[in-house]
Amino acid sequence: MIELIFTEISSKISALKCCVVIPTYNNQNSLEKVILGVLKYTNHIIIVNDGCTDNSDKIIKKYHDLTQIHFQKNKGKGAALRAGFAKATASGYHYGITIDSDGQHYPEDIPVFIEELEKHQKSQDILLIGSRNMTHESVPKNSSFGNKFSNFWYRVETGINLSDTQSGFRLYPLNTLKNIKFYTTKFEFEIESIVKLAWRGVEVKNVPIKVLYPKDRISHFRPIKDFIRISILNTWLVLVAFLFIKPRNLIRKLRSKGLKKFFIENVLHHSDNPSKKAFSIALGVFIGIAPFWGFQTVLVLALAVFLNLNKVIAFAFSNISIPPMIPVIIYGSIKLGDFLIGQDSSTLSLNDISTNTEWGVGMKAYLVGSFALAAVAAIIFGTLGFLILKFSRQNSGKQLL
Repeated sequence: MIELIFTEISSKISALKCCVVIPTYNNQNSLEKVILGVLKYTNHIIIVNDGCTDNSDKIIKKYHDLTQIHFQKNKGKGAALRAGFAKATASGYHYGITIDSDGQHYPEDIPVFIEELEKHQKSQDILLIGSRNMTHESVPKNSSFGNKFSNFWYRVETGINLSDTQSGFRLYPLNTLKNIKFYTTKFEFEIESIVKLAWRGVEVKNVPIKVLYPKDRISHFRPIKDFIRISILNTWLVLVAFLFIKPRNLIRKLRSKGLKKFFIENVLHHSDNPSKKAFSIALGVFIGIAPFWGFQTVLVLALAVFLNLNKVIAFAFSNISIPPMIPVIIYGSIKLGDFLIGQDSSTLSLNDISTNTEWGVGMKAYLVGSFALAAVAAIIFGTLGFLILKFSRQNSGKQLL
């Protein structure tokens, strides 16, 4: 019966054009057990020897029928994975399952990935990440903290909420992966890859797996150096996400739906309560009018995340400062500023502004007026938005009755 199950899974792995990539570096105590465990399900295996200096090289060469890649010197887990993926793609595989060689993963969980993959064959591409039970007594406390840290930043960078983003037991979509440019070669590659795949529109999902951290497990993660590398990478990914990816996605959504449909689906029919939507509208209008030119998108998205508001609504209303509206906003800001500080900027000529310090008078009026106008407009739009949304929800409730 067991052999029948293994044969069935093996056939599915072949039919799905899937292989297993095993990167390894000095894990001689557990490597062979992992290889033998995987062989129960498939011989479509690529072993990447990342410059091992122990007896791992001898163990790997015993399995001469399996595809092997040998580095002369240690290059890092990211480099090993990238080499394995390149070899897998060149060999015609469409998916690659990665499994660590330190003994923490159970090859018996390979069917979990295959069965989940089968469900998505006719839909969009998918990335599956094994979700470990991080409360298991064998899991080191630093690993549990690191996973929570990684999960948080992944959500900020992609908007996707996962229970485990650090597990090395994964299934990658190779055809999408090959078209992405990567820059990292160490442990941080596993973060860069899953973020950029999500940015490409790949569905990312956790699947449940077992985990065991053996007492003799050898970890090559360097707490200081690798944490610094990961922190630098996350800083860069957050900047790209807020400056380019999130605005791009919101603009695409707006264009694909049209303004009316976008407003109905993302504002009226969104599950957030009217108060949260109204504050999101107010935030967007305030940032859109206030003098944060060039930084409005970054600020509105960052504040929406920090204040737990609706990012889509806040971003949409921050575009109140579209080109046709810019002259109106600037003019209104200056006039309101003049009124508030008791001066008349209209008496200043272009010559005054370019040659004398009088330009500061007009700038002062603009800054004061723009913040005041932003605050007033935010209150008005927010209040109107709340009333409309409240009225809309009440009407919807009556129709249901």
